Amino acid sequence: MMTSSKQFDRRFAKRSTRAARRVLGALLLSAMLVWPAFAAPVTLNLKEVEINALVESMSALTGKNFIVDPRVKGRVTIISAKPMDERELYEVFLSVLGVHGFAAIPSGKVIKIVPAAGAKQENIPTVDQRGGAEPDQIVTRVIQVQNVSAAQIVPILRPLIPPQGHLAAYTPTNVLIISDAAANVERIASIIARVDLASNEEVEIVPLRHASATEITRVLTALEQGRVKADPAATAGTPPRMVADERTNSILLSGDKASRLRLRTLITHLDTPVDSGGNTQVVYLRYAKAKSLVTVLQGVSKSLSNEAARNAPVPGQTVAAPPGGGSGSSGGGGLVDIQADDATNSLVITAPPELIRSLRSVIAQLDVRRAQVLVEAVIAEISAEKTAELGVQWVVSSNNAIGFTNFDAGTSSLANIVGLAAQADEDGLSALSAARIPQGLQLGVGSVAGGVGAIISALAKDADTNVLSTPTLVTLDNEEAEIIVGQNVPLVTGSYTTSTSSGSSSSNTTSQIGNPFQTIQREDVGVILKVKPQINEGNAVKLEITQKVSNVVPSANAATQGLTFNKREIKTSVLVENGQILVLGGLIDDKLDESASKVPLLGDVPLLGNLFRYRNTAKKKTNLMVFLHPVILRDPGQGTLHTSDKYSYIREQQLAARTREVSLLPDVQPPVLKPREEVKAQGTILDTQPPVAPTPAPVASAPQKVAEPVEFGFGNK
Repeated sequence: MMTSSKQFDRRFAKRSTRAARRVLGALLLSAMLVWPAFAAPVTLNLKEVEINALVESMSALTGKNFIVDPRVKGRVTIISAKPMDERELYEVFLSVLGVHGFAAIPSGKVIKIVPAAGAKQENIPTVDQRGGAEPDQIVTRVIQVQNVSAAQIVPILRPLIPPQGHLAAYTPTNVLIISDAAANVERIASIIARVDLASNEEVEIVPLRHASATEITRVLTALEQGRVKADPAATAGTPPRMVADERTNSILLSGDKASRLRLRTLITHLDTPVDSGGNTQVVYLRYAKAKSLVTVLQGVSKSLSNEAARNAPVPGQTVAAPPGGGSGSSGGGGLVDIQADDATNSLVITAPPELIRSLRSVIAQLDVRRAQVLVEAVIAEISAEKTAELGVQWVVSSNNAIGFTNFDAGTSSLANIVGLAAQADEDGLSALSAARIPQGLQLGVGSVAGGVGAIISALAKDADTNVLSTPTLVTLDNEEAEIIVGQNVPLVTGSYTTSTSSGSSSSNTTSQIGNPFQTIQREDVGVILKVKPQINEGNAVKLEITQKVSNVVPSANAATQGLTFNKREIKTSVLVENGQILVLGGLIDDKLDESASKVPLLGDVPLLGNLFRYRNTAKKKTNLMVFLHPVILRDPGQGTLHTSDKYSYIREQQLAARTREVSLLPDVQPPVLKPREEVKAQGTILDTQPPVAPTPAPVASAPQKVAEPVEFGFGNK
């Protein structure tokens, strides 16, 4: 297909235009390449020129060395109306690079031309506010922020930084780090200078004369919170802040001038004296006992009233009236009345406002949680007793003479044994008195009718005692507590009997006993622990201890002379560290008693002298010690820890006892405490679940009738 002559001419004209442009561009570039650096200004006009060619031209015009990244490609167009010198040409060159997404980074004697996205990771220069970098030069600048938080400015300035730039805050030194073109960095710095201004907030102290600073602060805080919720736009900026200083009864205001003026006006209107010169407040206590604090507070109020009276103005002097009219309330100018309400454990105080504030400060320091003290007293007693008796007693009786040896041997004496033998021979063994039967072996040789030849008495006794008692008691700091584990034993302290006479004649008078009575006193016998702890500064505990252990000693003459007690008691005051074991006292006793009875001369004869002797040896050794172990329970966690140990110990003992079955009642099991997990889950240590009766097995031959359960689930009707 043939092409027309018009189309051919049009294509030729286009090709000629493109060729002309290339020729003109080449000529211009050739002229620029040969232009010396000190030549006259150049008017730069380029259109669709390769950027690499522009870099070559800038190197020739400015004398700078460039390294071009392979990613730097594209065509540029520059239009200028007036000549430019070397400095202006380089600024235009940097601007052209920035427009096309490239950056020039000085690196020693060369300048690297790289994509702008990675320029911030290169060795770009770091400048300050006096730096003279070119406007389009990529630089890094550190700006110190003085009055506002640098982290709060970052979200505001982020939209002003291009994607290839960098903006970050370093919180510890409150500075901003910016990497971008020098002109944009300077613009960001000027914006920061306008934002980083000192706040007009000041702190103002407003002293109060009549009202309570705490109450006024509470009222104004609630008012400001309601105002913010109602109109958030009206409270733009930092809201005012108020803090009450109870010691000086002042309010600290912080905020702008308008807010502080508004709040100060409200405080002035609220700080007015009460018309009656006093008021009444109810103070609810958390830990202290209201009745115990009344005496202390009355003494404090009296001291404060006397001090206020001493500071009162001298009569005759002119005193300015307080604002709002009326007389100002002073510590001693009004009625002071303090009452305790046991039902709610609270104090009702009627006094002037200034005195009430002082009393509330005292109450706050006294009404604190007190620590508890766990006191364990360990009474350890080990005793061993050994007794041995051996002796021979003789008796000879006939019609003409009688002779015998009788030693002081208690129920083993010759007279007692002979009497028992005669009674047994006459009335039988059933007539013997158990109280007079001697201990040990009694062997007689001879005949009662013809006279007993000899009686041999022998006895050996061994007794060991090992007693360990650990009474435990928990009480509050400075509170006395007592635990008693034992019996209340009656003691007869006296008796009285009156005799009356009856009968018609004096010769036939009979006496009768009338109105007999006895006086009895009871005494606690067992383990008694009485303690009053006082926690000192640190972990030391001062303890006033009374430890008493007593028991009744069985005695044959108790009916006539009363009961005999073994008693061990310690009463002392000690200072113990928390968790320390301290010995309170004790007794180490080693006693040896030896006695021998013999017939003179005959008892000294070797070997045969043993027939005329009676020897008794008793050795008793006693070791008794009382130890103390206090533990301070400052929080509920420590109390739970020690309670869990005791609880687990008792439960383990009960489980061990359950393994021993009751032979006569095989279905009965000893009680056992619930596991701690169930106690925590159910909230009680009592087993409130009723026992469930076993379900009877169904009988297949006959239909079963449904029985109604008896109340409480103990069985079926």
